Amino acid sequence: MSNIKAWLQAARLRTLPLSVSGILVGSFYAYSQDFINWGILSFALVTTLGLQVLSNFANDYGDGVKGTDNENRIGPQRAIQSGAITVSAMKKGIIITSLLTLAAAVILIYLSFGKENFTYSLFFFFLGLAAIAAAIKYTVGSSAYGYRGLGDVFVFIFFGLVSVIGCYFLFAKEVDTLVILPAISIGLLSVAVLNLNNMRDQVSDALSGKNTLVVQMGAKNAKVYHFAVIITALSLTLAFAILSNFSPVQYLFLLSYVPFVLHLRTVAKNTVPRDLDPELKKVALGTFFLSVLLCIVLQF
Repeated sequence: MSNIKAWLQAARLRTLPLSVSGILVGSFYAYSQDFINWGILSFALVTTLGLQVLSNFANDYGDGVKGTDNENRIGPQRAIQSGAITVSAMKKGIIITSLLTLAAAVILIYLSFGKENFTYSLFFFFLGLAAIAAAIKYTVGSSAYGYRGLGDVFVFIFFGLVSVIGCYFLFAKEVDTLVILPAISIGLLSVAVLNLNNMRDQVSDALSGKNTLVVQMGAKNAKVYHFAVIITALSLTLAFAILSNFSPVQYLFLLSYVPFVLHLRTVAKNTVPRDLDPELKKVALGTFFLSVLLCIVLQF
């Protein structure tokens, strides 16, 4: 395998659409209120993509050195697991990606707040550092929170609340209470993707000591949790539409609910964890599709 191909696979490009979903919703909600700055949108996307790639590199590294990625793992083979990228090279990749992501975040903060709002700039700078630390500490180190069942919490916070509300604030310099609803929705749908991943890997994670929420609650309860997360997310998005006084045509975003309904039917019938692997892509792309439709109808 060529080195470039190995790094592209380690970056897990299929995860990137999900990571920008919150940025799009927060930005285009601000745009619908005449807060327009394409520089902020551009660097918000770059920063978020950097965080997602960093998270993927760190996950590969953390699970690789801990031995979690082994022959029992169901999903695609990882870079360190396969030997395509060495441990030392991945560590350097993590450091470089962290620095580039931090640089993008600093530019984003400057574009939003300039020199006038030092307090906001300082807050978002430390928020950026926290996001970088969270991306790394999911599986890296002896205190990796992904091994203690806290991955869902951090995904919800950073890919939902911080992504949507934080991005909106970069434009508007204030918090609109209604934007909290889609923020929770995107956060919950991101949690659903992680939960699917953990449902698929429940057996191998348990054997490796990766005590995810699914390992703790068991397969049956994980399904109930999964249904609750997705149904709540879709319900809150509908509540956002109603409270925002959407016109009839704006409810076109409900088309994005169809893949989720089909997905839940598949999960309900599932008895083989390995068969859940294709559903990861469906939920991730379904979330992206929902966010894009929301961005479009918000401009009507």
